[in-house]
Amino acid sequence: MASEQLRVLITNDDGYESEGIQALASAIEAAGHDVMVVAPWNDQSGVGSARAGMIGRRIASKVGENGFIGIDGTPALSVTLARLGAYGPPPEIVVSGINHGHNIGPILHSGTVAAALTAATQGMSALAISINAEDPSHLDTAGAVAAEALNWLQDQPIGTVLSINVPDVPLAELKGARWARLAPYSRSRLLVTESPTGEPVVTLQTLPPAEETDTDEVLLAAGYITVTPITGVQAIADDASAAYLDERFAVD
Repeated sequence: MASEQLRVLITNDDGYESEGIQALASAIEAAGHDVMVVAPWNDQSGVGSARAGMIGRRIASKVGENGFIGIDGTPALSVTLARLGAYGPPPEIVVSGINHGHNIGPILHSGTVAAALTAATQGMSALAISINAEDPSHLDTAGAVAAEALNWLQDQPIGTVLSINVPDVPLAELKGARWARLAPYSRSRLLVTESPTGEPVVTLQTLPPAEETDTDEVLLAAGYITVTPITGVQAIADDASAAYLDERFAVD
């Protein structure tokens, strides 16, 4: 499949100076695309699709030595500002990552994944790419996967979003790629306990692995790239609830 040059926005939730975003930008640029990098200037992990304080607020930014733009805001805000042309010609497509650590299961709070979903609401396709290590050794592997995935994504309908997880191994050691169902839960579960003074304290509990064999959790652990097309908020064609309320409130 021939690759068309695209204006690609690179963003993430680990910060515009993170190793992951540098590796991703290099890989996408090497694939022949016009790259722009706009991302939070500090770690914004876990912020989801937040864009708090965007309206009417001056959003500070800084430019790194490599030309990457860091903003005082979230990944979703980075996507929105870039799409509105705040930092030059708007992007045509978004690649978010490389996230340090996997994003498996229904991760609603991931800033990396939320940036890709935000792009879809603004007329772009996107992919979120994560590597299965908090301190990765093979970001070049994830970068190569992202560049190839982008080659496929550009021919898909606008609004297509992929969440991809990559093992932290040399490229030659990848077992391949598999479509993956989202794991029904994460291996870590949040618990709330009470401090000696009565305030809530959030802790993590490690859960046993899922028994399913086709989830992103299981396939990633087995050495496969996991690929999951995802969607954000969308309407469901079911008018039962509206009909129920209409019966009670319709004017005769």
